[in-house]
Amino acid sequence: MRLATLETASGKKVTGVGTSSAAGKYVDLHAADASLPTCPKALLALPDGLTRAAAALKTAQEAGKFIEGRLLSPIPVPGKVICIGLNYRDHAEESGQPIPTEPICFSKFSSAVIGPETPIQLPSVAHKVDYEAELVVVIGKRGKNIPRDQALSYVAGYTNGNDISARDWQIGRPGGQWLIGKTPDTFAPMGPYLVTTDEIADPHQLQIQLRLNGETLQNSSTKELIFKVDELIAHLSQFITLEPGDVIFTGTPPGVGAARKPPIFIKPGDVTEVEIAGLGVLKNSVVAGA
Repeated sequence: MRLATLETASGKKVTGVGTSSAAGKYVDLHAADASLPTCPKALLALPDGLTRAAAALKTAQEAGKFIEGRLLSPIPVPGKVICIGLNYRDHAEESGQPIPTEPICFSKFSSAVIGPETPIQLPSVAHKVDYEAELVVVIGKRGKNIPRDQALSYVAGYTNGNDISARDWQIGRPGGQWLIGKTPDTFAPMGPYLVTTDEIADPHQLQIQLRLNGETLQNSSTKELIFKVDELIAHLSQFITLEPGDVIFTGTPPGVGAARKPPIFIKPGDVTEVEIAGLGVLKNSVVAGA
């Protein structure tokens, strides 16, 4: 099942994404089951939320109950945006960093989150802004100290992410300003959909690509992840209670702009596309910000 969040005339609504003859249409789940929350985090928090959403999707699609609106991030305001650095061996090597022996963790604010087709805004004080295609994990139920062998059962689904990074702040300032470099407004595009786990046989066997203005600059597979999804959840939950709707950016493969010779940084007028097998395409333009 694919879920999308739309900004509609009546507010934000989690919707289903049509299949077969209704492919590409957004299905009004609330019209089929008025007791379902319109908020994606609230839906995930229900013990049977995804099961009920799947039933509502079938009913509403058969009845032709479609809805229109502007596509947002699948989780527009995550409680936590947790990110993992240097989680592909060859990316660590291209960055001149040692291979991590445990996950390198940082975070972004939820105000950095945007959806597909929403422009990435470059702060006027940032001049070396990079792209990073990433598999994003969406947490589906609350957990703390989660055993690794149970960790995948806490996942609701997956989406594409782009960990936009101002390198001149992240590593170019005294002490390395990771927070400021990683979390300016619009620096966490996600989408287009939340694809539930039943559609993804193995999150560690997915081709992942980033295109800049149509040119493929990152092309790898999630099989190259150093720390797998279950390892990350088990590790993080030792310290942090994971909640429905929290998201984990799992790291980026090689090919980032800062490591190229000469470097490639995004600029106004550019278009980025992140494509992961089975998850669709996350497309965002780039504009000058304030």
